[in-house]
Amino acid sequence: MRSLKLYLTVIFIIITFQSHVNAKETKECFENVNRAIFNFNESLDKAIFKPVAKGYSHLPQPIKTSIRNVTSNISYTVIIPNHFLQGNFKNFAHDSGRFIINSVFGILGIFDPASSLGLTKLEPEDYGQTLGVWGIGNGCYVMLPIFGPSTLRDTVGKMGNMLLDPFYMITVGEKEFLDNNFGDKTYYLEKGFDAVDFRYENLNNFENLKKNSLDYYSTVKSLYLQRRENQIQNSTGSNLEWKNFN
Repeated sequence: MRSLKLYLTVIFIIITFQSHVNAKETKECFENVNRAIFNFNESLDKAIFKPVAKGYSHLPQPIKTSIRNVTSNISYTVIIPNHFLQGNFKNFAHDSGRFIINSVFGILGIFDPASSLGLTKLEPEDYGQTLGVWGIGNGCYVMLPIFGPSTLRDTVGKMGNMLLDPFYMITVGEKEFLDNNFGDKTYYLEKGFDAVDFRYENLNNFENLKKNSLDYYSTVKSLYLQRRENQIQNSTGSNLEWKNFN
């Protein structure tokens, strides 16, 4: 409850701030800091994330598919509420059915029987997108340590993706559900696997992007903002799936 009150307070602050900002404008308020954090993230990626992703790539494909299915299924604890908050009731029903079927008959999402029944995977939704649908603009563009590109609005959305996520509440936030140590490990292990799978899926994409960019920082910024705008408009974005930076 304390986390929810904090989150609602932050939303109020950002709405107040955005009332003085053009909703369609994304400002580069902290470019020097952003570039420094971007370089830090690149160093971290080179030293840790990329080597781990390359090691992960050698796992048998059925294992990688199962990991992707499980992390994808868990993500519905964030996606489904945001369909509802955005008024997408058809997608709400679709993904609710998909989550239930894969959780029960797919053994917690290891398998994907829902797709065979016609309930295919839709574009993901999150609290940052919901704030955008509600008319809250991007505000300043920010580069977050480890998490990568974001905006003021999407950073608040990321907080919602964690604090309002039932999976987080059960595993980390509420001690009565699980032993707190076990719960913490469960939550962060799932997020770690999701991040590694994302990096593995984009090994070639990132390398090609670096080679073909005069300014890699600016290219990443442009792609991220385009992708987020397309997600809010429920259209298809760039080929890069920035699922972990949303």
